[in-house]
Amino acid sequence: MTRSNSRILTGTRIRERRLALSRRQADVARAAGISAAYLNLIEHNRRPVGEHLVVRLAAALDVPAAELAEGREEARIAALREAAARLPAEVAAELDQAPEMLARFPGWAAVLIATARRAEGLERQLVTLSDRMTQDPYLLTTLHEVLSAVTSIRSTASILAEGGEIPPDWRDRFHANLDGDSLRLSRTAQALVAYLDSFDTQGAIFTPQEEVEAWIAAGAPPVDEAADLASDAARTLARDHLDRLTRDRAVLPDRVLTDAAALEPDPLRMAARLQQPLDLVMRRLADLKPRGFENAGLLICDGSGALILRSPSPGFPLARPGDACPLWPLFQALAQPQTAIAARLQAPSGRRFRSLSLATRHQPLGVEGPVLSHAQMLILPEEAGQPGEAGLPIGPACRICPRIGCPARREPSILATA
Repeated sequence: MTRSNSRILTGTRIRERRLALSRRQADVARAAGISAAYLNLIEHNRRPVGEHLVVRLAAALDVPAAELAEGREEARIAALREAAARLPAEVAAELDQAPEMLARFPGWAAVLIATARRAEGLERQLVTLSDRMTQDPYLLTTLHEVLSAVTSIRSTASILAEGGEIPPDWRDRFHANLDGDSLRLSRTAQALVAYLDSFDTQGAIFTPQEEVEAWIAAGAPPVDEAADLASDAARTLARDHLDRLTRDRAVLPDRVLTDAAALEPDPLRMAARLQQPLDLVMRRLADLKPRGFENAGLLICDGSGALILRSPSPGFPLARPGDACPLWPLFQALAQPQTAIAARLQAPSGRRFRSLSLATRHQPLGVEGPVLSHAQMLILPEEAGQPGEAGLPIGPACRICPRIGCPARREPSILATA
């Protein structure tokens, strides 16, 4: 962006703010310590505005100085131009007026930027899904195999349903065909669903929660960049997450936690040493990941058992949002609030983990309000091949868990074999 564009933006914003307050140039100029004539030149973008003068004008106009500063709007102007670049060729936007639009109509500019970013995100998602459905050779071959097996079963069943005399040897052959084709269909369908579940977790994003989780996994950029998320719900969740991190970091700074982790590897004793709540220490360990906790993960659920944060440790079995293993100690903690529950866990892959779970309760509306519960589980992987107990067998979710005879199973697994 050129210097002139920056001046246009600053002067226009000053003028628009003054007019919105119904203030006279002379009054604002007097409060800022300049002449009315000089303020008039500034508002018409004929004079530069220094940093100190911006501060004085902001005070006179009762607005944060950042709202009048030049540099903070450059990214938004670039975003407006990017949105205009996505228009059809026959639609020409007045690109040179982008600073003026942002200055005069900041609300509408924000709406346009957010809409353009959301459209771009949805477009990327649509392209990803379309490419996968039309070009993935494994998916196409597997779907063809399913249709072939279904057609074969249907043809054989039609012959048997027609009645009439069928020689015993032909009837036996048809029955064998039904058995073979149904077995082939079952195996192919199981493989297809397992493949689609794998694709869901590795590629496409379908819910706001998954969008935020991918954003967190990428490093959780600053709060201003939460606007890059495609959906309104995801942006709200991201800002809530960042607000929570900000509050936690203010209470328990990075340096204090790093020093404590170097002295005490047990989170419970660490919390006692720091004289801080255990749930806060657990969240900060998963966020900062100091030495000894580099691969720490964290799961948080509300009182209904719905997961509201999923940042698992590498290798920990996790299903799509809305599904989970009922054996996770996370849910056991809900029944024992304020009690730390330590457990060893073993995934179907053989990977082992240590976990620490804690549930808390609070009444944000006072004693007459409802009691709200939250539980969180800190997850720490154990070294491969390290001796020790196998731990509690857990999985991702019943539908895609291969464990046979699990006492907590609520639906048959499509991956389990007899």
